Amino acid sequence: MLSLGVVGCGYWGPNLIRNLGTLSECKIKLVCDIDADRLAHMKKLYPEAQTTTEFDNLLEDAHIDAIVIATPVRLHFEMTKKSLQAGKHVLVEKPMACSAEQCRELIGLAEKQKLTLMVGHTFIYSAPVRKIKEIVESGELGEIQYICSRRLNLGLFQKDINVAWDLAPHDISIILYVLGEDPVCVNCQGKSHVVSGIEDVTNMTLNFANGTFATIQSSWLDPNKVRETIFVGKKRMLVYDDLKSMEKIKIYDKRVEVPPHYDTFGDFQYSYYYGDVYSPYLQQVEPLRVQCQHFVNCIKTGAKPESSGLEGLEVVRILEAASESLKNGGGRVEIAKPLAPYAYGQGLRPPGA
Repeated sequence: MLSLGVVGCGYWGPNLIRNLGTLSECKIKLVCDIDADRLAHMKKLYPEAQTTTEFDNLLEDAHIDAIVIATPVRLHFEMTKKSLQAGKHVLVEKPMACSAEQCRELIGLAEKQKLTLMVGHTFIYSAPVRKIKEIVESGELGEIQYICSRRLNLGLFQKDINVAWDLAPHDISIILYVLGEDPVCVNCQGKSHVVSGIEDVTNMTLNFANGTFATIQSSWLDPNKVRETIFVGKKRMLVYDDLKSMEKIKIYDKRVEVPPHYDTFGDFQYSYYYGDVYSPYLQQVEPLRVQCQHFVNCIKTGAKPESSGLEGLEVVRILEAASESLKNGGGRVEIAKPLAPYAYGQGLRPPGA
């Protein structure tokens, strides 16, 4: 049985502890947080787990096999690095680190230590997103023309990262997972309204080599909570609304057809096709539980996680490019393709990995 340590009992950590606690293949041995009141609360919920305010206690405990990190982003790199150096497998929340350089170092260290390094891109473990990937790969929607994603809410405001780094990793990871490819360039605009220098509203555009483009709107400053992604294909259109309890995915048999031949502008007419709307059946399982089970399975089998350090790196590379675009007023920023062959030590990512 795997023995786990969890650091961070704020917003997301308790959800990880709850789901990990349901898995028969592991047990939570030690829970860490700097807030003694939060630790006391977690002790009431999970009396079998020990608690500590010192992160080093997790590193020094020889019986702990893996550490789950759910702390503010600024601590991800240091804590993940120390955990890997101590011989612990790591599940770290998104984004993986504050820079691509830090991500590459962690990937190299995990490979050197032969340890599992996994990033908490929870949505790729959800039934709706997996179904969307299946539908897109089947060709049912036709060639994907564009994707529009909106993740809006009133708060939660962060102090160390802007809204793009906080919310957009969800949408970026979903889009990369569904499309199976990386963008070639990014544009991003945003505005700070509440805390100077920390954008609370951003609009990001990802352009792909095949002509597909995606827009991602992120906001902490909207009156209503929105979690919606639209995939527009040449044949059909798909709407994914994560806030719906039922029918999270709807497929619209709609499209615009352009006449293949016309001699004059007067001959040119669009043809709008309207067909049925249907919602595929989804077996609902909490995505975070699936993610936690996957982490445990990867440790036991040595398999590469579906959201490994490599996927975490690509999301951070896009966020870095978006940050650069924000600084130059929304200008286009190219995302250079990594070199091959791949060498973990140099942090070079293999094409298509």
